[in-house]
Amino acid sequence: QRDRATRRERDQQQEQHPRGEPNRGRTALTVAAAALTVVLGLALARAQWNRWSASRLVTPHPAPPAVPPGSTGPLASPQRFWGTYRPHVYFGMKTRSPRSLVTGLMWLQQGEGGTNLRHTCEQSDGLARYGWLMHDGESFGVQEIRDGQLVLKTEFVKRPGGDHGGDWSWRVTAKMEKAAGPAPLLSLFFYVATDGQGTLQPHLENGTRLAAVTGTTEELGNFTLTFLRPTAGTEGNPRYASYNTLDLPSPGLHLLTEAVRRSLSSHFVFTPPGGPRRRFFAVTAFGKQPTAEWGPDAPQSAAHGRLLLHQVTLETPASLEVVFESGSAAAGHDRVQLAGAVLTAALEEHAAAFDRRFEETFGLRHKGFPAPQRRFAQAALSDLLGGIGYFHGSSLVQTPWGPLPGAEAALLTAVPSRSFFPRGFLWDEGFHQLLVARWDAALAREVLAHWLDLLTADGWIPREQILGEEARMKVPPEFLLQHTDTANPPTLLLALERLLPDAPRDYLRRIFPRLRAWHAWYNRTQAGALPHTFRWRGRDSDTNRFLNPKTLASGLDDYPRASHPSPHERHLDLRCWMALAARVLAAVAERLGEDEAATVYRAEEQALADNALLDQLHWAPELGAFADYGNHSTNVALRWHQPPPEALGQPPPAPRLAREVREAPKLRFVDALGYVSLFPLLLGLLRPDSPRLPAVLSAMRNERHLWTPFGLRSLAPGSSFYMRRNTQHDPPYWRGSVWVNINYLALRALWGYAQAEGPQQERAASIYRELRHNLVANLHRQFSDSGFLWEHYNDRSGRGQGCRPFAGWTSLVVLIMAEDY
Repeated sequence: QRDRATRRERDQQQEQHPRGEPNRGRTALTVAAAALTVVLGLALARAQWNRWSASRLVTPHPAPPAVPPGSTGPLASPQRFWGTYRPHVYFGMKTRSPRSLVTGLMWLQQGEGGTNLRHTCEQSDGLARYGWLMHDGESFGVQEIRDGQLVLKTEFVKRPGGDHGGDWSWRVTAKMEKAAGPAPLLSLFFYVATDGQGTLQPHLENGTRLAAVTGTTEELGNFTLTFLRPTAGTEGNPRYASYNTLDLPSPGLHLLTEAVRRSLSSHFVFTPPGGPRRRFFAVTAFGKQPTAEWGPDAPQSAAHGRLLLHQVTLETPASLEVVFESGSAAAGHDRVQLAGAVLTAALEEHAAAFDRRFEETFGLRHKGFPAPQRRFAQAALSDLLGGIGYFHGSSLVQTPWGPLPGAEAALLTAVPSRSFFPRGFLWDEGFHQLLVARWDAALAREVLAHWLDLLTADGWIPREQILGEEARMKVPPEFLLQHTDTANPPTLLLALERLLPDAPRDYLRRIFPRLRAWHAWYNRTQAGALPHTFRWRGRDSDTNRFLNPKTLASGLDDYPRASHPSPHERHLDLRCWMALAARVLAAVAERLGEDEAATVYRAEEQALADNALLDQLHWAPELGAFADYGNHSTNVALRWHQPPPEALGQPPPAPRLAREVREAPKLRFVDALGYVSLFPLLLGLLRPDSPRLPAVLSAMRNERHLWTPFGLRSLAPGSSFYMRRNTQHDPPYWRGSVWVNINYLALRALWGYAQAEGPQQERAASIYRELRHNLVANLHRQFSDSGFLWEHYNDRSGRGQGCRPFAGWTSLVVLIMAEDY
């Protein structure tokens, strides 16, 4: 239409000036205006295209949800509605709903002053141990916490009934070990908070002791939370205590610790009958209101929710119980309160059932493991199950057109570490669910469905899920943004492959469209320059800063890749992951009778698993190993450099480490013998009769390469990157340490080669037995010595390293002990 109007205007002007000469200037202006119109139209179209493209990166995928609407509510799934879905706190429970009623525990050893308030799991707290000893993932759990001389035992049990998820009870038992002199004072804080929905009503005794809270919320209906008086142990004898109550507008769940800390005052005196008078810190009866100095998100009114807190100050030993009773469960029934002897009996019954189920599932007693190692394995499983959280919120996404908030989403997921990584990580979760699937297949299927529901319209799943204010509090601002070109290994398919034989067809039909879109995204965005090659996108671009630019997308972070990132790279591990993906999708398609799709995926699997093509693209004869390929220099180093002053007369900046390239890079195989070299074996691409299998097994078993008495190390000592820092402040990570997830894959593969006919069958079996023994023995030894599972282990001493507790993929030791692959 704009073109037609321009032509009409030009014709009218020519009629007024038939010869054209007097109107030359005006005609030129008209042509310029027309050109400008076209340019603006193209710019508008480009902007609309950019907005559409950006929206696809944050818009949910249009396929029907993998988690059916309403299936996680109290009526559809009452047994999983309440749970310990707050892994970032030492002890707390919530419901699986976006705005849940939240409950939790804090404590304070009074002799340490008012600053050492414990609430969220922090490595800086220096606790000697904390973790679940038993947890069934649903209805019962026992946890031990050791804070100096203080030993806390937290227990919970749920009881079904009614329409809102049933009842539950807590018992917290406290004692001091090796305490000399008068028993030190301990304060336990039990709180309940709403997050913008429902009402709470406190019920006080003598104006100070919060005896109970009644309330109502959309998901829970009416309920009562009762705080029973403390006893001296579990035998029921009363224990003297001082009581304080805090009643505040909720500052937001991420500010609960600060709200309580700011309400503490030392103007209180503990006066037991016949005992010494001692001052202690306690919350004031009327807590301080949230103020602007708490941050821009601190609310100023009760409209954002309410916090009620019950503080009990006493001498140990002592036991306290908290009872939650659902109004709908109690209606019309004579239900005995789940407290005292009734609670004790329920806990004992659940503990015995857990023991039986654990042995039936994993058979460790039958395999000859002694009691201490069986308890270790129970703790590993329980810590993983107790680390399952329910999160709600949106990711912050860095698109090519700027940061955008993702769609609001819910996520049920295990977490790698309650202290350091208390949120969902994509490639970790597939390893987590390998173990969960063996314990509770239905729970694992649900977790996988939650993850697949995070798929965007473009087919992408963000690698790290930072959903909600509490999760964001644990992440430095520079790491909040998720990058849309960054993948992560599709390890969810490892778990799905384990679940596949018994998975209901309707479940597979729900998730299949999302699996196909996810797989297509990898093929579209991570493809290499040559057919059947792949390249991780999103490598660090600042090549001067890093000894070797990191590849976070791979999950192996600082594992050495080509020194100079380029489009020519061929990443071996990603190729193997894609072969696994094609295999699993083909199996799903076959289960669903999708013959055409199955044919396509089988053909893709065969191409990616073709050993001759694998040799051609990734076998490095000069290294005698499989390897990445790219623009690589074999001689790079970090050296201190003194930058010049920014201006004349100013002092020079501080010296900094920068990379020196002493040999020009060229296209070649990357000389980094380590985990990446093993991937054709780890994911089962190598045939049992492959002529490359002996060299791979030799690299595994050789102590100068990957073998240690504690498991397979991630990088051979002969590599120039072995245990080398990547920057001044970036210590080695995947450059020598022993990681349990890759050792699990190695053991699984060796187990398979030991069962298959081939020239390496006996050798694979021998390496398998020795590696399994070394790994299990060291993990148990380090757990016994330190009280924790660790992120990774030193390849020279076996000591735990990185963050702790790390019950994520390190808990795979249970499957290794059970030889369940």
